[in-house]
Amino acid sequence: MALPQKQVYTSEDYWNLPEGQRAELIDGKLYAMVPPNRIHQKLIMELTSVIHNHIKNKSGSCEVYPAPFAVNLTANDKTWVEPDISVICDKDKLSDRGCEGAPDWIIEIVSPNTPKNDYTIKLFKYRTAGVREYWIVNPMKKVIQTYTFEGVEESDVYLFDEKIPVYIFDGLTIKVSDLL
Repeated sequence: MALPQKQVYTSEDYWNLPEGQRAELIDGKLYAMVPPNRIHQKLIMELTSVIHNHIKNKSGSCEVYPAPFAVNLTANDKTWVEPDISVICDKDKLSDRGCEGAPDWIIEIVSPNTPKNDYTIKLFKYRTAGVREYWIVNPMKKVIQTYTFEGVEESDVYLFDEKIPVYIFDGLTIKVSDLL
């Protein structure tokens, strides 16, 4: 949900939010973030672990970061998001503040009050910023919507008990029901 807007907000406003208040800055608007529920957090932890272990076992160079982790998608002053999980393969994009540019893979876990952001606003922002793969995990419906934005764009829907192939990592499939 967007916070009441009195102005166009910038990176300075985002980085100077009161202690403990979380929000995302998208096109100059601040969107409040509420604390996630237990299942949301469990999914973040388990998915991050699976991805991290795959990268480590393959001696990969990508890094995985769970929220809160700031991402400045297009290196402009009006958009900072905090995806639930960000996978970055270009270490030049990493800074002390987070990621400066589009991560290779983003996973968002849908919260009851944010489906519009995940399915519309962020989908558009991630696609246009250059994210290669985007997953929307919906624990209420037990479905995962996947998008690949390289070459021929593809979108698929999977149930939690189906194996989902990871586009950016050959040989990695994830079955969400095994993680809960």
